[in-house]
Amino acid sequence: MGNFIFNRSNKTRQYFTSILLVCIVSAICYFLSAYIGYRVVALILLVTVSLIAMFFDILPVLLAALLSALIWDFFFIPPRFTFTVGSTEDLLMLLMYFIIAMVNAVLTFKIRQIEKETHKKEEKEKTVLLYNTLLNSLSHELKTPISTIIGATDNLLTESNKLSEQNKNELLTEISKASIRLDRQVENLLNMSRLESGFIKPKKDWCDINELIHDVVNRLKENYDNHPINVQIKENLPLFKLDYGLVEQVLNNLILNAILYIPKYCIVTILAFCKDEKLILIIEDNGNGFPDDEIDKVFDKFYRLKKSNTGGTGLGLSIVKGFVEVHNGTIKLENISEGGARFTIEIPAETSYINNLKNE
Repeated sequence: MGNFIFNRSNKTRQYFTSILLVCIVSAICYFLSAYIGYRVVALILLVTVSLIAMFFDILPVLLAALLSALIWDFFFIPPRFTFTVGSTEDLLMLLMYFIIAMVNAVLTFKIRQIEKETHKKEEKEKTVLLYNTLLNSLSHELKTPISTIIGATDNLLTESNKLSEQNKNELLTEISKASIRLDRQVENLLNMSRLESGFIKPKKDWCDINELIHDVVNRLKENYDNHPINVQIKENLPLFKLDYGLVEQVLNNLILNAILYIPKYCIVTILAFCKDEKLILIIEDNGNGFPDDEIDKVFDKFYRLKKSNTGGTGLGLSIVKGFVEVHNGTIKLENISEGGARFTIEIPAETSYINNLKNE
């Protein structure tokens, strides 16, 4: 963390901080010199220069090394308060101190440069891996619905006279489902791009969680009617100041994730209540749950369960985590002992009851 902060400092600040640190340490050593001796002071100043070298650029570090050598000579080596060195031994010690301080500064800086290059290389390799993973996911997840839409529309256009009304309805249904799937994947990609760029800033306003949850549930039921959804919202729930669109996307992704992964006719349960000025949302199911060794990975970008046959780009849950954290909230996944999985979301938010809002 310190490295990050100091790397952002400009050169002037680095020079000033280097000089200040050397002077402060020297002042402390000066008052303790009667107890520790001037040779120990040299070691303390050398450690100070080494610490500075861990964070700053090479020129401020070399300045700190030179300044520390001059201060040690003037204030500590007998005779004090003069640059004259009283003995050949002390002169050799001063020269050795200066050389060691300079070499140490250069070597530490070089090590930092190597670490930076290694980090850049690792980041590049990681980026390439993510890029390849994304391409592999998109090659299937985008191509499949597009192929379905093209094939169905082609049949409707060229074979319209030969198709029965039932056949036409089936083709239109395929087009609708493929379009929804395509829209979902594109939406996930756009949301992940927004998260990565850091452009997402929650636009908070008063939200009725009851209305929000039922909007999401009703929209999903139109296309996934073979999974019962049980909504349990605590009575007299206050309004919460949240970004309606982001929380809506969180619920949509979590409920859809449950619907896609659990067996048919398993129940998805949604609970919502307020606790300690926090909105608590729980989405759980009575399906098969998650493999214990993969629970910690499900929120990673592009991660898909090893034995999953449902496809997907592996972005849905990472987007959920990102949108929750944008609200300074937390999300936790755990398996239920009776069977199934439970997502628990806690979002700190300003609350207000409708009666209070009318009086504002």
